Amino acid sequence: MTRVSRRGRVTIVVLAIVFLLFTLFDRIVGAWTDYLWFSEVKYTGVFSTVLTTRLWMFLIFGVSVGLVIAGNLYLAYRTRPLLRPHSAEQHALDRYRLFLLPHMTIWVVAVAGLIGLFSGLSAQGHWQDWLLFSNSTPFGQTDKQFGVDLSFYVFEYPFWRYVLGVAFTAVVFSLLGALALHYLFGGVRLQGAGERMTTAARAHLTALVAAFVLLKAAAYYLDRRGLLLDKFPTQDLYGAGYTNINALLPAKEILAWISIVVAIAILVFSNAFMRNLVWPGLALGLLALSAVAVGGIYPAAVQSFTVKPSQLQKEAQYFQRSIDATRLAYGLNTVDVKPYASRNQEPPTNLPSYDETVTNIRLLDPTVVGETYTQQQQVRGFYEFNPKLDIDRYTINGKTQDYVVGVREINYNQLQQNNWQNRHSVYTHGYGFVAAPANQVVCNGLPFYVSGFLGEQTKPVGDQGQQCASQQDLIPVKEPRIYYGEQMGDVYAITGRAPGTTSGAEFDRPTANAGDQYSTYDGAGGVSVGSYWRRLLYAAEFRETNFLLSGVFNANSKVLYVRNPEDRVRKIAPFLTLDSDPYPAVVDGRIQWIVDGYTTSATYPYSQRIDWNTAIQDSSTGSRMFPEPRQDVSYLRNSVKATVDAYSGEVTLYAFDESDPILKAWNKAFGNKLVKPRSAISQSLQDHLRYPEDQFKVQRDLLSRFHVTTPNGFFSGQDFWEVPKNPANPTADQPPYYIVAKLPNQDKSRFQLTTALAPRSRGNLAALMSASYVDGKPVFEILELPPDTNIQGPAQMHSTMTGIGDARRELTQFSSQNSEVMYGNLLTLPVAEGMLYVEPIYTRTKSDKTYPTLQRVLVAYGPNYKAYANNLADGLAELVKQATGQAPVPGSGENGEPTVPTTGNQSGSPQVQTAINDMNKAIADLKAAQVAGDFEGYGRALKALQDAIGRYEAAVKAATPSASPSVGASPSVSAGASPSGSVSPAPSG
Repeated sequence: MTRVSRRGRVTIVVLAIVFLLFTLFDRIVGAWTDYLWFSEVKYTGVFSTVLTTRLWMFLIFGVSVGLVIAGNLYLAYRTRPLLRPHSAEQHALDRYRLFLLPHMTIWVVAVAGLIGLFSGLSAQGHWQDWLLFSNSTPFGQTDKQFGVDLSFYVFEYPFWRYVLGVAFTAVVFSLLGALALHYLFGGVRLQGAGERMTTAARAHLTALVAAFVLLKAAAYYLDRRGLLLDKFPTQDLYGAGYTNINALLPAKEILAWISIVVAIAILVFSNAFMRNLVWPGLALGLLALSAVAVGGIYPAAVQSFTVKPSQLQKEAQYFQRSIDATRLAYGLNTVDVKPYASRNQEPPTNLPSYDETVTNIRLLDPTVVGETYTQQQQVRGFYEFNPKLDIDRYTINGKTQDYVVGVREINYNQLQQNNWQNRHSVYTHGYGFVAAPANQVVCNGLPFYVSGFLGEQTKPVGDQGQQCASQQDLIPVKEPRIYYGEQMGDVYAITGRAPGTTSGAEFDRPTANAGDQYSTYDGAGGVSVGSYWRRLLYAAEFRETNFLLSGVFNANSKVLYVRNPEDRVRKIAPFLTLDSDPYPAVVDGRIQWIVDGYTTSATYPYSQRIDWNTAIQDSSTGSRMFPEPRQDVSYLRNSVKATVDAYSGEVTLYAFDESDPILKAWNKAFGNKLVKPRSAISQSLQDHLRYPEDQFKVQRDLLSRFHVTTPNGFFSGQDFWEVPKNPANPTADQPPYYIVAKLPNQDKSRFQLTTALAPRSRGNLAALMSASYVDGKPVFEILELPPDTNIQGPAQMHSTMTGIGDARRELTQFSSQNSEVMYGNLLTLPVAEGMLYVEPIYTRTKSDKTYPTLQRVLVAYGPNYKAYANNLADGLAELVKQATGQAPVPGSGENGEPTVPTTGNQSGSPQVQTAINDMNKAIADLKAAQVAGDFEGYGRALKALQDAIGRYEAAVKAATPSASPSVGASPSVSAGASPSGSVSPAPSG
């Protein structure tokens, strides 16, 4: 081969250095800016711990794998035969040998280095496994099969699995590389007379095969513990069942011993006695046959012929293990289940003021009124509230109640002049914490705002001079500016006033008298970019030349980035799974974002494994364009409450569940300085902590089955529940809702998260579930209805209430006026030993710049009393009047079915008869679609029924021209409400 010249070698080296610089440049810049960001938030210990751990993992695993492979390649080269037999095969390999031999060391290092590099890159991604492994904390609980502390499965098992995988990788690549070199240099031959393999090659290759088989023995041994994480073959349960324990477990042990024997046989028979590969080959064949027979056929036979014929008897104790482990792993073991008969079917006469549950009934739905807040409280088009607002409670004038809250942020896409300077240095922040009582509407269905005003222009006044907002800020804040919020996205902000100047350069807020106000950020957040070199660094980080060219920078300039509260917490505590709904609260006069953090594990033995991203989905989360990657979870604790200051960006982590071993391990990994103790949570912050939604959704999904605690009940599945569909969106589950209420068996009202549950595959009500904090401790309660009752569930009651004659006619009328109806949360409330249902109805026109307003309220008590009213007070009063005989109970024909008029004297009119026949057919189709749950068919049938009614009325009018048809001649139709998707009515005007 031609030797490369000195100039050529220098050129290659320079090009390699340039390539590495460009490859590593982004990583270096990213690491540097990360360090500066962590310095800003005062969590450099996290940055250094994670970085050093990843570097050590990269080096240790990368170098180890590289050395193993390099050593085997070098050994294969050194033990090559000095004399190779002459054959066509060897002559064909000469060209390859001539290519490799002059630079053999370089080739060995290059191949081993490349594989080591990828191994190191893979290993650094497992830094969390190592930190948990090295900081393992005992659970103080043991598994039911091996009596091993659960910490082994949560902290140690995943890391040992990874180490075993790396060892297999190193051995396999070593074996393949050594085999290739032995073949290339004549140690292994496929042609020619005599031995096909030299003694050195045989010893080397058989040693590697034996090492692989020994690793397989270790894998079989580790698989024994992994059986407790397996899934039952015929039940949706996790853990080791009868077949796993009585067939697979001994099979794994047998296979482990067989692997050890085979490994010894390979070494001994290949090198000491036979010195050929016949017996080692037979040993490997025996191992493969044993794996199929002992590890596959035998367990399958036990499952088919022993377990299936009497599964409950065989697996009852294993079912019980899974039930108990699941309830413990997800915190369901402390759920307090209480019976609730709900026998009272008549509302009490004092229903409007019965108790705190009724007086605090929530009318504002935070998933609906976000647009209302935005339109009424924005003043400028670039202000925006989160489409899904939040619920919190505040005590004002001695009364504690729930409020719909949000912060006024900037929607950068709505800036009229969306240039770089406006986007990053002028419009840097939002302004104001806006709240309205959840149980109050004013001024034709609008929220009654009590805080966060920009000025008089955000205190709307009604048509008759009615005050639509409080005249003073009832939830005052010391610093209303929002520099960190959910709408910030990845937009960074440049702040800082030039030395010697007093005027601010950042748009603050508009005012009625003084015009636009400007300010300058004076908080602790942000990284200084006053120097040229800092600006150069961030120009590279954000790929923005304006950092070097723009005149907005000065010696006091700072850049604020990672401004989303959830992103800030995730960057500081990447091991936490965060709740999808951070919420703002005024704590000690400052706006704080509160983020719930969960510690999770996917290796808790016998516990049910779920996909986190699927379990938290319902109608309030919205659909995703792309599905989230699966995140397996079998253990869950709400261990951390985090706060992010909306002005300074300061992040604080508090330990909420200090008994959680996973949180203890992580805190220990970061020097016990990452999370503050629970005692550091102030009372003012504690007053705004709420039971987290995502945890509640996971728990209610599991409790729909795991409220059954006996193997017999679980096996039959007759008592399983399900989350009912949202009446306003039948394709998704009904979301839980926060309310201030005093439920049965509670001594006082609480701010709690509640939901209804229905029997599986049925629509009636099975139970009510609630979760709250009492004295700072989580309390989980279930009100279980008797199985012999048939209390209507949310979807059924929605159908019943919207089937009221007045409601049906008005909603039908609204739907024809270019407007739409938006249904709020249907609340199911246990009141006065019965069940009260409340559903607000919002309306808006189908045009731009409109917003939902609450126009009507549907209420019902028990199966018979229901009302459609202008407001909640009128609706409750109407229920009382119906119960006391002062008002008729709305009816819809015999047995609740729609009625169709007979032809009477118009029987001779073919048009009338045809219309009646069409109505009868439409009603039959309506009932069939309702029974089948075919919402699309239901909508078509309802439309056909409405058309038939119109034809009937027209035919009657044509048949009796001298007089209008009487009221009795008009058909009465109230078959039940259509799904919100089939009719989109809204009021006129």
